Amino acid sequence: MPEWIPPWITAAALIVTAVVLLSAYVSWRAGRLDRLHTRVETAYAALDAALVRRGAVVLELAAAPALEPASAVLLGDAAARARRSHGADRAERELAESTLSRALRAVLAEPGLAEALRAPEGVESAGDDLVAEVEAAAKRVLLARRFYNDAVAGIREARSGRLVRLLRLAGRAPMPEFFEMDDEPPVTAPV
Repeated sequence: MPEWIPPWITAAALIVTAVVLLSAYVSWRAGRLDRLHTRVETAYAALDAALVRRGAVVLELAAAPALEPASAVLLGDAAARARRSHGADRAERELAESTLSRALRAVLAEPGLAEALRAPEGVESAGDDLVAEVEAAAKRVLLARRFYNDAVAGIREARSGRLVRLLRLAGRAPMPEFFEMDDEPPVTAPV
């Protein structure tokens, strides 16, 4: 260190450098938390859309004339409950969506259902691929829930740090909760 620089200037420069580096890190960390919160909100919107789409497709399946009446009532009731739970609290919605998943698996496990829903040879019908559409919607729900829960896990981990809690970098944003439901996709019974 040159002798012409007083020691207090050197100490001040080190303190200023430390403050600048710390503020840059805190700013980066706050921006990361903001991006993670945005990711959680986007993932929840995708999950919500997938659940609504699955409910709509299941209602179409319940209205199919080839479906036996008991199965149609079971699916229709479960899909209607899931739709009504859309604005309800999370626990009620998770329960309704789990009930719909179980009803869907029970109905699609019936032997010959896929064949019964197919149109006769040479006749074009919208119901031809209804079972495939229901299965695809159920798989989208499974994936959307996984992405959402992964995003929630990421933000919970990021918010668990001491610096984040000490400086309240998350602001007033509520801690996101996992979406727990039975989302195992149905398997169509063999013909």
